[in-house]
Amino acid sequence: MSRTLILSALSAVMVALGGYIYLTASQSVNQSSGQPLMAASAQEAGSTDTAPADAGDEAAAEVIEMVMGDEDAPITVIEYASFTCPHCARFHEEVYYDLVTNYVDTGHIRFIMREVYFDRYGLWAGMVARCGGPLRYFGISEMIMEEQREWVQGEPAEVAANLRRLGLRAGLSNEALDACLTNNDMAQAMVTLSQEQAEADEVQGTPSFVINGEMYSNMSYAAFSEVLDGLLAEIEG
Repeated sequence: MSRTLILSALSAVMVALGGYIYLTASQSVNQSSGQPLMAASAQEAGSTDTAPADAGDEAAAEVIEMVMGDEDAPITVIEYASFTCPHCARFHEEVYYDLVTNYVDTGHIRFIMREVYFDRYGLWAGMVARCGGPLRYFGISEMIMEEQREWVQGEPAEVAANLRRLGLRAGLSNEALDACLTNNDMAQAMVTLSQEQAEADEVQGTPSFVINGEMYSNMSYAAFSEVLDGLLAEIEG
């Protein structure tokens, strides 16, 4: 998918911002635009990294970076990812945990996750991830990635219900989920920031990584380690 198509996909998602509230109200969908962009090729993306304000504050629309790790770490890694991207789910399964254990937890890297929205499903997933605030964001995101194959199945009403169940399992209340998932101001802000960030970094696909300002495509853990160890050697040398 080209950068132009990525930005077009983000614009299309903006048209469907209010979809969740109608799904939860009637458990039916008015699909004037047909099926969402759920292709198995959801491998390309731009992203946004945000944290919703308090779950009960429907008026809040501040979108902040979701950050893990030491603020003074010598290396900053920004991941551009989509919750509906199979390649992103595989990265989180095969690379992410070792990266966190060996580099984030040891103070070597500061890790930022920015989301991309190919479709309404990815946007809803992002809203659920943010519903617990910054402290719960990464834990909920991991659940969403790990169970992507399950929750992404079915019609929009089924996907919405699947995501709600994930949120409840993560310890969120029905009231908090209602407030988060019907906050159209937040959804608009998330999509707008996503588009701005993807455009600024010229993101071509997901997962993509900006490591100390340089763009990298999807990598194995071995390749990631080689890049990080090389940078650390330069910095420490």
